[in-house]
Parts: sequence; structure tokens; C-alpha cells
Amino acid sequence: MSSLFPQGVPTAPLAERMRPRSFEECLGQPALAATSPLMRTLDGGHVPSLLIVGPPGCGKTTVARLLAERTKLNFVAFSAVLSGVKEVREVVAQARELCASGGGGTLLFVDEIHRFNKAQQDAFLPHVEDGTIVLVGATTENPSFHVNAALLSRCLVVVLGPLESTALVELGQRALRDSERGIAGAVRLDDAAMTLLALGSHGDARAFLNRLEALVAAALAENPSVRTLGVDVVERLAAVKPAAHDRAGDEHHGQISALHKAVRGGDPDGALYWLARMLEAGEDPHYLLRRMTRMAAEDIGLADPVALTLAAAAVQGFDLLGRPEGDLLLAELAVYLATAPKSNAVYSAYSAVTKALRSGAVHPVPPHLRNAATPFMKQLGWGKGYQYPHDFDDAVVDQSYLPEALKGMRWYEPSPFGYEKEIHKRIEWWRKLIAERRVESAP
Repeated sequence: MSSLFPQGVPTAPLAERMRPRSFEECLGQPALAATSPLMRTLDGGHVPSLLIVGPPGCGKTTVARLLAERTKLNFVAFSAVLSGVKEVREVVAQARELCASGGGGTLLFVDEIHRFNKAQQDAFLPHVEDGTIVLVGATTENPSFHVNAALLSRCLVVVLGPLESTALVELGQRALRDSERGIAGAVRLDDAAMTLLALGSHGDARAFLNRLEALVAAALAENPSVRTLGVDVVERLAAVKPAAHDRAGDEHHGQISALHKAVRGGDPDGALYWLARMLEAGEDPHYLLRRMTRMAAEDIGLADPVALTLAAAAVQGFDLLGRPEGDLLLAELAVYLATAPKSNAVYSAYSAVTKALRSGAVHPVPPHLRNAATPFMKQLGWGKGYQYPHDFDDAVVDQSYLPEALKGMRWYEPSPFGYEKEIHKRIEWWRKLIAERRVESAP
């Protein structure tokens, strides 16, 4: 620990120490920007009761604390998991006494407010209404379903999203530079390693900083002299944050498998459902774009070459637009892939080739396919006998491009779907021309 924390063992985790000390320090949340409704409201001198909605590690507790500091209100926090109406009444009584004695108002922060039932939530109503407390409730659930309509109508709803990987990377770099609260001077992560750690944190800043701290500690324990950590260290030592996608506990891989199968099976509605479910649950959009690009290559292939082009365009377009506008690009791509003609001919062919190679079909390049760049290479016979296709009618040559031991092997057979029908016609035409020329040249 001494090498990681030269000024002594910290009393709080890195994620706690690195909490933003002002709204200006908050990263990746448009709802907290200077021009946002919340900031405009605060600038106007009004302190609203809030419902902060967002996934774990997006900054809900931080917003509540910063709001109390900015407004000079007394901060009182408790969790709906551990507290009930009795505690609410006690806080309200203390708030009244404090206000009456000139001690100022009270901001009551209720974490996981959706855990309160209807009667418990009703207990807040009169005290929010008369201004005894400023209520700030935090929830990971949709308030339309989990917060009373009466309470919802009295609160400003602030929606926070999972942090983009770029924001997490900036947060990580900040922690590695901060000698007061962070772990400056311990090690550094190269860009690829920091990005990998960010992507694996699924938009959760708390999980990201906890993983960063644990990673650095583990790396220094393994090698005290290490100064730069790369992707290999992250893959080997960084704890993996599980990606839960709903309250029922569906696994990340199960849902991406369902999306892939819906696309492969030509069901645009199924594809949209699983895509939206993962996006709404906080899945990294870039991960979904990578997977759909793979679908374009694996299951559509050359039956529709445009699919891969659109997948690449969706990646570029999403990086330009961001969220939520960019989500539509993912939806359009999913529908296009699901409704495109399907072929796994290239996938199957490539798999067969790699299987052959791993089974020992590794042969030298035939001399006529080698490039004779020097006189010595020509003496070796390299390039001898090579026929330049453009010197022949139709640019077709009866010439093998495989090692002698594999001559005549055919791995790729185009499907009868989409553009591969044209590829099939072209290959058959070439084969016919070659067969005719063999007959013509026969003695």
C-alpha cells in the first residue's frame, strides 16, 4: 500500500475521494450542464425537490450533495432500504426545529426511493408541499411506475445516463493526476488500457474508479517497479463488472445472443426489442455496434455487401451524434440487418480454411506466385510461369493460386441469395471459360 498511497492509507475508496466538488467537475452528464433546466432553476434562486433517475454510478448521490452545498442547506441522507416512515418523521421534526432556530433549511436525500411503498411515499407530501424539506430522491427505476404521481408532480425529474467511455477515461486520467485525492505518481495507464477499463465498466463511474484502484494496487503488488500498464495487464488483473440488464437478472450474453438470433432469423421486431432493452439498461452502444458489424459479416456477408458499409456508417454516425439521437442509427441498422438477404458462405469458407491450416495444411508459396524483386530471386525461379490476367481475353487465366497440395480445393460456394447470386454466375462463367480453354489447348 505504501507505494500506491505514499501519503498514507486512505480512509475511503478512490470513488468516494474523487467525487466532484462542484457541478463544473461533473463529467458526461448533459442534465448538469450550465444551460440545463436544473442549473437554470438554481441560478434563478429556486431550490426544487428532485427525483434523480439513472443507473448505478452515474452521480445521483453526488448531485444531491452538491445541491446541498450550493444552496447551503443541511444535508441529511438515508436509504429507503434501511429506513421507514418513523425515520422520515424524525427528520422532519429536526428540520422544523432547525429552521425555527435559524439553522437553515434541510435537504433530505433518499437513496433508492422506489423501495418505499405508496404509504411511505405519501409521508413526504405535506412536508415537500409546505417547504419544510427539500426532497431529493434517487432511483434506478422508471419513476412513472415506481414513484407516486402526487410526489412525482411536486418534483423536478433529472435523468442521468451511464457515462460514455470518453468521460470515464477523462475521470481515470484525473484520478491518476490528482495527488490530493487520487493516486498520482503510482502508475499510468496507456490510452488503450484506460479505454478497455472504461468500456468494461458499462458507464458506471463508481465501478470504474474502484476497478482502477484495485488494478493499480494489484499491478504494484505483482511488480513494484512497474510504471505503465497496458491492455494485457487490464485483461489479466482488472476485475470484471457484471452487466446486468434488468431486475430479473438476464445475462448480458443471453441478451446479445437473442439480438443476434433475431437478426439472423429475419425478425426486425425481435431485433428492435433486444436492442432497445440493452440500450435502455445502460449497455455500451459501441459494443452493440461492434456486434452488429459482426452480424453483417457473419450472417449476411456478400448476399448484401451494403450491410457492412451501413454498419461502418452507423459507427461513424453514432460518434457524431451521441445519445440519445444516435440510438436511432442502431435501430435502423438492426432492422436493415434483420431484413437483408442472408448468407454465411464466406464465414463457412473462412472457418474451413482456418480448420485446414490448423490441421497441417501449411505449404510454401508456389514459385510462380512469388514476386521476383531481385535478379537472385529470378535465378531461384520466382515469378516464372506467372500469367498476368489482364494480358488475356476476359482477364481469365487457367492458373492455380493455391499450393500444389491444395490445388483444386473449393471452400467458398456462394449462396443463391441476394448479391451472391451474381457472384455465383461470375464464378461459374470463369470456370466455364477455363474448361473451354483447356479443351482448346489439349493435344
